[in-house]
Amino acid sequence: MSKAIFAQRRDGRIAAVQFLYAWSLNPPRNLAEDLRQFFNGIETTEKPRDHYHYAEELINGAITRQSEVDARIRQLAHNWEFDRIARIDLAILRMAIYEMLHRKDIPPIVSINEAIDLSKQFSTADSKRFVNGILDRLKDQLGRDARKAE
Repeated sequence: MSKAIFAQRRDGRIAAVQFLYAWSLNPPRNLAEDLRQFFNGIETTEKPRDHYHYAEELINGAITRQSEVDARIRQLAHNWEFDRIARIDLAILRMAIYEMLHRKDIPPIVSINEAIDLSKQFSTADSKRFVNGILDRLKDQLGRDARKAE
């Protein structure tokens, strides 16, 4: 994968986590309008709206499949009450789990590493272990090579 695509996907993941975090605190009445306003607020001349198409895919996927993704989190978060998971960690997990389950073109290990990096950037020092533990358990359940895209 080219460096440009890697950077674009990283920016997309960051934007997706930011939106999913805000969405978890205050779900919009009109998702399409909220997304439009969100992306209008972050686009620049260097990074126009189409730069964030991957973010929008992750956001829509995580939200439309929230019940499936949250069920996985509940199953994988041993000894953790779902309601006690930090909202930012939940946003990171929702994005990464959606990606691991539904984006076969991305190796699971990439999704895990990106989620850990996001947890280091946006959450607490302990968050990376929690996020890694949940996503590592999911990786073991996927039944595919964690280092290869399909």
